[in-house]
Amino acid sequence: MPRVTPILRKARKALQDSDLVKALQTEITHELSSTPFQDDQSHSPGDFVVEWDSPQSQDVVLRRNCESGEEVAVSAVLGPVTYGKEGVFPRDVLMKVCLKKPGLSSMLQFDCGVFEGGNEGSQFDIHNAYYIQSPTCVSPSDYRGPLFSSLDPQLQDALKEYLVARGIGESLTNFLLHHLHKKEQGQYVNWLKILESSVAKSE
Repeated sequence: MPRVTPILRKARKALQDSDLVKALQTEITHELSSTPFQDDQSHSPGDFVVEWDSPQSQDVVLRRNCESGEEVAVSAVLGPVTYGKEGVFPRDVLMKVCLKKPGLSSMLQFDCGVFEGGNEGSQFDIHNAYYIQSPTCVSPSDYRGPLFSSLDPQLQDALKEYLVARGIGESLTNFLLHHLHKKEQGQYVNWLKILESSVAKSE
């Protein structure tokens, strides 16, 4: 067999790198030309204030203080990819809501899912509801509540209305769906550009 000379090896590597750069550029162009989350609509989180939203992180944290003095904190991140899911927002949002009354160390925690509701706008469901006696001292063996799905349906509805009354409504869920998808797309495009730059420099 003929020997592959260092020059030929280098030429093959340059050709492979060039192909990868072209593929990355194609993907970047596609992402920038199809921007479903970059529209001009105004998405406000309602009465909540964004407390944490680092460009490098995947999550966002919001907070509000109710007139009663009750503190409501929300943290949210995109959920896993669900293949075959259709709609503007291909992924649901995992939302954690914590409520703390003034003067108490205990708090209530709700694990929720935010999803696109079609013509009805965005919606959310409660997956779990916990009572946490002290956020600084939580043991895995502590009893925090039953399975939410095992509760009486009327109690489930009442707990959801409890959250809605504290600002966990369509304005917030619309914001979370739009903002987190837009954020992820921006991070993906940035990652593609970093790869393109790294590969191009090695040519």
